[in-house]
Amino acid sequence: MKHMEFVGVRVEMPSNQPIILLKESDGDRYLTIWIGGVEATAIALAQQGVVPARPLTHDLFRDVLDALGTRLTTVNITGLSDGIFYAELVFSNGAEVSARPSDSIALALRTGTPIYAHEDVIDEAGMPIPDEQEDQVEAFREFLDNISPEDFERRAE
Repeated sequence: MKHMEFVGVRVEMPSNQPIILLKESDGDRYLTIWIGGVEATAIALAQQGVVPARPLTHDLFRDVLDALGTRLTTVNITGLSDGIFYAELVFSNGAEVSARPSDSIALALRTGTPIYAHEDVIDEAGMPIPDEQEDQVEAFREFLDNISPEDFERRAE
């Protein structure tokens, strides 16, 4: 298993489909995992540190773990079959539960849990992203983070 860094949620063009981007900590390969819009929102909220007025599903799961005195120790991306990624949640009591990677990562972000990927998965689906392309993506992301609806208002001349 290789440690993975959560890079963020992106939108893959031209399909406009959200993806999770993970990067191997000691290498230059990235995993791109396609996810749904609801899952992308849940992950983005956790990434931004937004605390909803009422707990969302992943927040509730975290709170239940706390109430039961159990910790999520690792999230493992364990397999890839027919373009579908598989993950496992590993708990401090030794239990392992199969889960979707999107749910696993949303929970990992809420609990500070490390994310790992099986070497076979990285070998099959990992790909390097040129630094200049990643720089462009990051610059565009910063632009989106700082733009507001008022920026699009017509100004009277």
